[in-house]
Amino acid sequence: MKPRPPLPPGPYLVVGLARSGVAAALALRARGAEVIGVDAGRPDRPGLALAAGRLRKAGVEVRLDASGVDLAARARTLIKSPGVPQDAPVVQAARSRGATVLGELELGWRLIPENEFVAVTGTNGKTTTTEWIGHVHREAGLPVAVAGNVGTAASSLVLDGGLPAEATVVCEASSFQLEDTLAFSPEAAVLLNLSPDHLDRHGTFANYVAAKLRIFVNQGNYDVAVAPAELPGVEGGIPALPGCARRVTFGPGPGPEVSERAGHLWWEETPVIGVQDLALPGAHNVENAMATAAVCLARGIDAEAVAAGLRTFAGVRHRLERVAVRDGVSWVNDSKATNVASTIVGLRAFPGGVHLIAGGVGKQQDFSPLAGEVAARCRAVYLIGEAAEELAAALEPAGVPLRMAGDLEHAVALARAAAGTGEVVLLSPACSSFDQYSDFEARGDHFRALVEAG
Repeated sequence: MKPRPPLPPGPYLVVGLARSGVAAALALRARGAEVIGVDAGRPDRPGLALAAGRLRKAGVEVRLDASGVDLAARARTLIKSPGVPQDAPVVQAARSRGATVLGELELGWRLIPENEFVAVTGTNGKTTTTEWIGHVHREAGLPVAVAGNVGTAASSLVLDGGLPAEATVVCEASSFQLEDTLAFSPEAAVLLNLSPDHLDRHGTFANYVAAKLRIFVNQGNYDVAVAPAELPGVEGGIPALPGCARRVTFGPGPGPEVSERAGHLWWEETPVIGVQDLALPGAHNVENAMATAAVCLARGIDAEAVAAGLRTFAGVRHRLERVAVRDGVSWVNDSKATNVASTIVGLRAFPGGVHLIAGGVGKQQDFSPLAGEVAARCRAVYLIGEAAEELAAALEPAGVPLRMAGDLEHAVALARAAAGTGEVVLLSPACSSFDQYSDFEARGDHFRALVEAG
């Protein structure tokens, strides 16, 4: 194992008390550190009061409805939750005083020095591929913990007895998490794809790409870096991958170490599995399967176990998840689709007859690429949230009915009244959820509840 750098010194100021911030604060308190937790949310925000109570019981000083700027002087290290932007006043105040600013993902990585890390990033497919890699490890009889942006904070893995040293940590890493890294160096890193996303946070596509590529920056000669052989849609291609890891590529045709050709996925010159035998349908899942196979095979997992894992994986919640079939209508939860490219993938999973529910926070995206897919596959679109008007303007050329539903409850009711036998009601918002929900999971769970209540 590569040595991990030590934790920077405390006292620690943890900014943002959602899932990752709570895990970070508890992990640091478990080491006996002085920890202050701060969140700008009001105490009546769902879940925040409960989190604050849990932290206070553990000995964390908690401030709510506060920027935390006045607390920066008390901390030598600021631990930043991924939802907190780099230019937040508290972060700037900490830096101006010479404090170290570290993201929760790297904190977890530093706290678990005996376990190998496999990190997965990309615009789309991260959750599916992360969980798929974890599933392959289980099929091979190898201990594994799946963490990161999928829902389990990496720093929480040190709690409740921690992990056995032989367990591999497979973590989904978002651009927000990666831009907060300093020395993060996973033993294996995977890049799936790149398309514009989170430009409201990163400002430019170049900045977004740079954040994603940080997954490779600190890797060494004995690490593995997995990436597509080609990245369509990225103008001028991506820069050469940073870091010193062994490159392993995947893609169609001969050339990549894992390739799709002649109806099979190949590891160099050995067929691994037929494409028709993959557990999840769709061209996007062929790419996810190739990335999964590449990182697992490159790390020495037996090819038969890899094939078994590719064949038996059940998929993940909130990503093209069929939640019900009612009166011949399929209801599909794709709440994880928080950008245009992901919604296009969702639409392409169906030949037609789609009643699309879309909208939320637009993140300064260009919605116009959706129009062609909507025209080809949709019966109607039901628009919700802040971006509804912007989406309506972008989708008008598609020539399908656009209904301004406002919220998910009304959208589901309108779609239920309109959809017929053999058709699909698809929640695939192309937007983040934060105007109306705490996260995409809450949005997907509400969709499921509305469908089941009907």
